[in-house]
Order: sequence, then structure tokens, then C-alpha cells
Amino acid sequence: MSWTHILGHPERVESFRGIVARGRLAHAYLFVGPVGVGKKLFARELAKTLLCESTSPGRDALNACDQCDACLLVDAGTHPDLFMIGRPEDKNEFPIEVMKQFLHDFSLKTARGRGKIAIVDDADDFNDESANAFLKTLEEPPPGSVFFLIGTSLDRQLLTIRSRCQLVRFAPLADAHVRTLLQKQEINDGAMLDRLVRLAGGSPGQALALADESLWKFRRELLTGFTQPKIDSVGLAKSFVEFAEEAGKEAASQRRRASQMLRLIIESFTDALRVQAGAAARSADSAELPLLASLAQRAAPEKIHALLERCLETETHLGRYVQVSLVVEGLMDALGQLLEQAGPLPVRYQGFSV
Repeated sequence: MSWTHILGHPERVESFRGIVARGRLAHAYLFVGPVGVGKKLFARELAKTLLCESTSPGRDALNACDQCDACLLVDAGTHPDLFMIGRPEDKNEFPIEVMKQFLHDFSLKTARGRGKIAIVDDADDFNDESANAFLKTLEEPPPGSVFFLIGTSLDRQLLTIRSRCQLVRFAPLADAHVRTLLQKQEINDGAMLDRLVRLAGGSPGQALALADESLWKFRRELLTGFTQPKIDSVGLAKSFVEFAEEAGKEAASQRRRASQMLRLIIESFTDALRVQAGAAARSADSAELPLLASLAQRAAPEKIHALLERCLETETHLGRYVQVSLVVEGLMDALGQLLEQAGPLPVRYQGFSV
């Protein structure tokens, strides 16, 4: 039935099956858990079930028929009683204008008579204005309405919001489920599949974001640059900015690509630490292993930790919507200086294997 493609959350499915069967559905739920583990997909499937016009009472009440007009409208994203909103990609907070428009539309009479459902993504990013506006509707919701709020951490939710929602926690998926979902996305190259599963952290969404071969090709270019005796920080920064701009004219797309590349840089430095400790690299393929070995030989562990700290600072700047070119230029300059200051390692650090 309709839940067969939801992998890794059987307890959540059975819990809602019992809630719906008993007629005990709350008016608001807060889904929290890592990015990319299927919280929004779960909420959408649950919304389809609740809006389905052919469901049976009892234990089967959570199984949408996938064939009635309501189910087809949900699948097409055009059901008039299902609202899906989130923070615009070019904003770092949930705009009050977006919230006001949603609340106005949601207050109108139901179109098909089974109530209204809202899936509110990016609940982490409510500001005081948008939260206060939403709170009024959350306290006095329209009859038959249900809200599903999507976030990553309970700590990032405003107390006034989370206290009025039923909390549902989502855990990372098992590697086997991540692998299955990646294969469904036609990622069949064995080496790439293994690498993505290792880096996923239980999040298929995070893994899919790194499935672009151009990301890995450009990382090899950066690693080659980092291992040169004289590091061309200006040239590396220029190439990095151009790589980010290839994602499109929109600043959000460029920022997303820069963030993905930064994630792979962080993984490469982390792998260098693993190599120094005699452990296997997680993110490198056979072509990158010599580059990692060179990097690990060049910088002592404390220096690599400094490189990682600088990368994490850059991650914060990207999250605060600082201009991508400025962030990248600052990062490449800092990494270049740190690596050139490192010099070759003493003999005691050499002789490890990859």
C-alpha cells in the first residue's frame, strides 16, 4: 500500500496507525530529526492518508487508496486542502509575509470537505514575527485542520510553538535503507554507492546531495592544489567561485553548491587524520589516496585540526548568507597559509599506510 516506500520508520507508522484508528489525532505535530531522513515525505504520506476519500475505518484507516481523486491530487501537489510551505531559499528566517499569506489561505473553507492539512517545513527558522502570527492559528485552528511542523532539533524550536505540538522524533536510517533508497535513485556505481552510504550518516537526502560526480572531480583539483609546495590560494579561490557559479544564477543555488563542496573538504581533512592514525579513509577513492597521504604527511594533527576549525567557521558564514565569493576567498587564503606554515612532518609521523 501507500507506506511501502517509507523506509526506516516503522515505529512511527504503527504509532500513527493506532492514533488514527482510535480517532485520537492531535491538531499539531512537530517532527524533529536529522536533515534528509524522510520527515517531510512521511508527513506528506500521512496527509494523503488523512485526505483520502476511500479509506476504511479501523486498522486500515492509515492506508491511502492511491487511486481516488484526492490521492491523485496530493501526488500531483495540487490538492486544494493540502498546504506545503517553507522558508524561501534566499532567506535565513521564515518571512512574516510568507506566513501571513499562508494563514489567510488556510483560514478559508475546506474545498473537499475532509478538513485542511499544512506541512510547515523549516520550523527551525521561525522568527518572532512569523512565530507569533502562526501561534494564533495554532491556538485556535480551523475545524478539522492538522499541522505537521518539520524541524531538526527541539532546541531550535520556540517554546511557545513546541509546547502546543505533539513531538515525534525521527532517527537516522540504517545503512541498508540508505543504500536501497540511493539505488532507487539509479545510483548504481558500486564505488560511489559505498562512499555515499559511508558519508550519509543515516540521511539519504544528505547522500543524494553528494552524488554529483562534478563535486568529487573538483575536490580532487582542490586536494592537488593543497599538496603543492607553493599553494596558489588566489587561483584556487577563483576556481572555487566559478565552480559554485556553475550551479546557476540564483544565489541560493550557488550557496548550496559551495556548502556541498565545503562538506567534502571537511571530509578530506578528516580522512587525513584517519590516515595518520592508521585507519581507512571514508571519503576517498583510489585516485585520491595518494593526495590524502601527501596531505597527511604535510601537516601534523594539530595543524589539520586548525584547518577543520577554519572550515567549520566558513560553514557558519555560509549559513549566515555572507557573499559566497568573499567566504570562499577567505577560506582558500586561510587554508593556504596554514598548509604552507605546516611544512613536512618529522619522521615519527611518516610511514603510515592508506
